[in-house]
Amino acid sequence: MKKLLLGLIGALVLIGGGLTYVVSARGSGPSVDARPVTHGAITLQPGQLLFRNTAAGPSYGKLAQDGATRTIADLHCDRIAVAHGTGICLRSKPGSLPPLSEVLVLGPDLAVRHKQTLPGTPSRARVSPDGKLVNWTLFVTGDSYAATGFSTRSGLYEVETGRLVKSIEELPVFVNGRRYFAHDSNYWGITFAADGSRFYATLGSKGKTYLIEADYRTYRGTAILENAECPSLSPDGRRVAFKQKNPDGTWRIAVLDLTTRRVSYPPESRHLDDQVLWKDSTTLLYTLQRPDKGTDIWSTPIGTGTPTLVVPDAASPAIT
Repeated sequence: MKKLLLGLIGALVLIGGGLTYVVSARGSGPSVDARPVTHGAITLQPGQLLFRNTAAGPSYGKLAQDGATRTIADLHCDRIAVAHGTGICLRSKPGSLPPLSEVLVLGPDLAVRHKQTLPGTPSRARVSPDGKLVNWTLFVTGDSYAATGFSTRSGLYEVETGRLVKSIEELPVFVNGRRYFAHDSNYWGITFAADGSRFYATLGSKGKTYLIEADYRTYRGTAILENAECPSLSPDGRRVAFKQKNPDGTWRIAVLDLTTRRVSYPPESRHLDDQVLWKDSTTLLYTLQRPDKGTDIWSTPIGTGTPTLVVPDAASPAIT
């Protein structure tokens, strides 16, 4: 039991799941919400910003929509993603050991269309722009060749067909023109293009990370950049934002221009452990952790400008 818990803690630190919104206790804390809230139904509408409420109180961890008063839905989620009338709610299953996660595929009214329980703890989640694919990444312990005993597992679900791909570990990947094979290969942080086939993901192996450009139909990928994690493709398909590791071990946001292969850096230079989200083709949304361990959603332009606080006491931004 002790080794299992230590392995899980190591996974959270090393892969990048240290933020408190990834795994949280439910049913504890203050009996009154720290922020005024309204409990009610939320439906997916174009341009809508949803998020995970992290304000203290009984509504902590629930899906929310900001406004004059924060609207709270009766749905606990550790990670949220939405697109084109489809949503995904990724959450840890309370009391499960070894850890299990529930993957909830949601319809426009946030009703659960499909539920899958898989081994691991929540890390990342995304929906393809056409709403036809949902994908997720979980931390998994006990099935890796790494000394720490952890790995990641990224899977996909086809909304229209019901086809489940529990892991993309079998994806053939080429690095420097040669097929890459390694026992410690891990994939995480998937992001899809508008065509529903081209996607980007992180490959981690032998102490390095690579940005993988792949195709879902042909099921083949190629490494196009080193030192890149948790990619997010811009709405116009021209850029990929990702987190890049600094020499001191912290991460910052970087942006790759897919045409010129030039990497640039937005004005946000603080340590960031998140898969950023594009608000539009020039602005990024992301979660930052405060010194008191709370979380807020911020935005930054990819060009000149300054970062801006968007939603306090919130995490896992999602735009329909």
